[in-house]
Amino acid sequence: MDLGQGLRQALSKLTGAGLVDEAAVKSFLREIQRVLIANDVPVKLVFELSKSIEKKVLSADVPKGLSLREQVVRVVYEELVSLMGEKYEPSLKPRKLLLLGLYGSGKSTSCGKLSAFYKSRGLSAALISCDTDRPAAFAQLKQLSQKTGAQFYGSEKEADSAKIVRENLPHVKEDIVIVDSAGRSAFDEVLVKQLQAINSAFAPQEKILVMPADIGQVAARQAQQFHEAVGLTGVILTKLDGSGKGGGALAACHAAQVPVLFIGTGEKMGDLEPFDSKKFVGRLLGFPDFEALMQKVQEVAQEEKLEAEGMDKLTLGAFYKQLKAARKMGPLSSVFGMMGATDLPPEMMKTSEDKLKRYECIISSMTAAERDDTSLLRKSKSRLARVAKGSGCSEQDVRELLTQFEKICAMMEGFKKDRGMRKKLEKMLKKTGMSMDKLPGMGG
Repeated sequence: MDLGQGLRQALSKLTGAGLVDEAAVKSFLREIQRVLIANDVPVKLVFELSKSIEKKVLSADVPKGLSLREQVVRVVYEELVSLMGEKYEPSLKPRKLLLLGLYGSGKSTSCGKLSAFYKSRGLSAALISCDTDRPAAFAQLKQLSQKTGAQFYGSEKEADSAKIVRENLPHVKEDIVIVDSAGRSAFDEVLVKQLQAINSAFAPQEKILVMPADIGQVAARQAQQFHEAVGLTGVILTKLDGSGKGGGALAACHAAQVPVLFIGTGEKMGDLEPFDSKKFVGRLLGFPDFEALMQKVQEVAQEEKLEAEGMDKLTLGAFYKQLKAARKMGPLSSVFGMMGATDLPPEMMKTSEDKLKRYECIISSMTAAERDDTSLLRKSKSRLARVAKGSGCSEQDVRELLTQFEKICAMMEGFKKDRGMRKKLEKMLKKTGMSMDKLPGMGG
C-alpha cells in the first residue's frame, strides 16, 4: 500500500467512526506510524511526527467551530507539510544549472524537462552534454533538446567533461544553461573528481542532484555525499507519478536540510513541477487541487490551439480535438487525483484509458463529412465497416462510440437549457479566464 492510500484509509477510518475520543485518536496514530514506516519514512521522524500530532490534538484546546475529527485532519495536514519541507519558487533570472546523479535517476530526462519548464515561462534554454561515460548519453540529450526546442552543445568525441564546458560556454547566449554531468552506478572518487572539474569550469548558480523518489530514506545519505563533493543547492525527485511514492525521500531530504526543488510526475517533458509541500500533502490526503487541474487545462488548450470558432456545434470533429487535448493532460489517474478522486480502482482507470485510445483511433479513420454528421455512419453499413477496419476496431466498438457521443450531445443540449447550472459553471470558469462559449457545443 502506498503512502497516500494508507493515509487516506487511516483518516477515513477515523472520520467514519461513531465516536472519536482519545482512544480512537491513539489508534489512528499507530496506524499512521505503520503506514509511514512501511513507506520508508525515517523512524525517528515518524515518532516525532506522531508525538507532535498527539500533543496538538489531545493536549490543546480544539479551535471553536471545529470537531475533534476536523482538528485531527487539520493537524495531520499541517504536520505532514512541515515534515515534507518548504515550497520552492524558481527564479526566472538567467542562470546556470548543473545536474548530478547516478545512473537510472532520470538525470538526462530532467535536463530536458527543466529546459521545457523555463522555455514555457518565456526564457531561452541551452543543454550542454558532459556525460562522456554513458553510451548514447550525447544522442539522448540532443534528442531531448530537439523535443523541447532548447539549443544543444557538446562533443561526441571529447572525453574531458570540463574541456567540453570551457569550449562551449563562450558560445552560449541562452538565458538558462543546463549541464548534464557524468553519472555512475555508485558514488566513487573518480566521479567526485569529474564533478569538481565540471563545477570549477562551469561555476553554476544551481547544483541539483537528481534522485528517484523510490529510494526512500537513502536519499539523505546520497544527498550528503554529493553535497560534500560540490555543495548542492537542492534536489529533483523523479518517478513521483502520483502522490503515493516519495514520502520517505522527501522527509529524508528535509531532515538532511537539502531542499526539494522540483518533482517529476511522469514521462512527458511537461511532467515536472516546482515542489509545493501543501499541494503534495493535499494530494496525499485526497484533497482536490483544482488550481493545478485548471492550469493543466489552459496549458493544453494553448498548445493545441483550441479555438472557439467552429465549436458552436458539438460534432465528432470537435470532440476529436478535445479528446486529443485531454489525452495530453496525462494519465486519467493523475487527472482524477487533482479532482480529489484518488482511490478509483486501477482496472477501471485502465479500461477507461484503453477506451479513449480506441475512440481516438476510430474518429481518426472517419472522413470529415462523417465527423460532422454521424448519421452517415448510422445509415451506411459499408461506411461503418470501413471505419472499423481502418481503426483496427470492431463494428461494435464504432457503434458504441456513436451511442456514447449521441448521449453526450443530448446531455449538452439539456445543459444549455438549464440556466441555473449554466450560471454556476460560468462563475467557476470565469476564475480560470475561460469562457462557456469556448466549450464545444456551448456557443451561442
